[in-house]
Amino acid sequence: MRIVNISAETTWPIRHRVMWPDFPMDFVKLKNDSDGKHFGIFTNEKIVSCISVFIAGDSAQFRKLATQPEYQRKGYAALLIKHVIHICFQMQVKRIWCNARIDKTHFYENFGMTKTNEFFTKADLEFVVMERIL
Repeated sequence: MRIVNISAETTWPIRHRVMWPDFPMDFVKLKNDSDGKHFGIFTNEKIVSCISVFIAGDSAQFRKLATQPEYQRKGYAALLIKHVIHICFQMQVKRIWCNARIDKTHFYENFGMTKTNEFFTKADLEFVVMERIL
C-alpha cells in the first residue's frame, strides 16, 4: 500500500463509481481540478481510494474523498485524511474543511472535525460544512 500524488484525471473514474454513479462523468469533474493536489492509495498497483485538496491562503478544502466499494471500511480513507492533515500542517494551513454528507459526519469527527452552521443540499443529498482548526 502506498499514497502517491496523482492527476485529477486519475480520480475521475473512482469519484464517478463511488459518489455519483447515476450522473454523467462530467458531474464529478471540478472546474478547478487543475489547481488541486490529488492523492491516491494504491494496493497491488490498483487505486483503491482518492482525495483532492485545494489550498487557498491559510485554508484548505478537501473534496471528493472516494474509496472503491470493495475496499471500504478498511482504513484507506482514514489514511488519506491523515495524510492531507499532515501536509496542510506542514504548509502552515490554519483551517481544513470539507462538505460532508450528513450521514458521514461521524467519520470526519474522528479526525477532530466539527460541524459548522452551514448546510446545503446537492442532488437531493444533505451536506454540512465541517472544519478543523490546525
